[in-house]
Amino acid sequence: MNGKIVIVDDEPITRMDIREMLEEADYNVVGEASDGFEAIELCKKHLPDLVIMDVQMPILDGLKASKRIHSEQLAGGIILLTAYSDKQTIEKASAVGALGYLVKPLDEKSFIPMVEVTIAKGREFRKLEQNLSKLTQKMEERKAVEKAKGILMRENGYTEEEAYQTLRKLSMDRRCPMIEIASTIVISYD
Repeated sequence: MNGKIVIVDDEPITRMDIREMLEEADYNVVGEASDGFEAIELCKKHLPDLVIMDVQMPILDGLKASKRIHSEQLAGGIILLTAYSDKQTIEKASAVGALGYLVKPLDEKSFIPMVEVTIAKGREFRKLEQNLSKLTQKMEERKAVEKAKGILMRENGYTEEEAYQTLRKLSMDRRCPMIEIASTIVISYD
């Protein structure tokens, strides 16, 4: 299977047509919804690689549901489907985090490549977000270690190297990460 997909459209026939195209291309359709609320619930349950969502739906439309799905990272990517190709709708689609936009009726020759590209881009974005998160965490840890070194230098008259070696030794002796030692020192002197 090439990826998990949720289909969202208030028209059952449209959902069936989309499902057939996707399954023929070896995609795993994990759920179908007829409105935005159902879409959000399915995304929470399955965390799909892709959501293919109609813009115009009753209760909660595709744009509003997409905004929530994107902001909560409930899917790898979103392709919006609509009968409208006006500039305002396209701008709204972009603003809610959609990675793809297709105008109905769907053409299988352009639909499947859009699905493939959107899933690939969604995976790239997810990987970049994970890397950013790791780097942010490392920066925060580094700041705590630097702050703890500063405290040790100020309170004990250590050089920077002595402060670092003290943190390192405490970390090794207690068999815990240096960030735990540094955080404890910082908290106890704040």
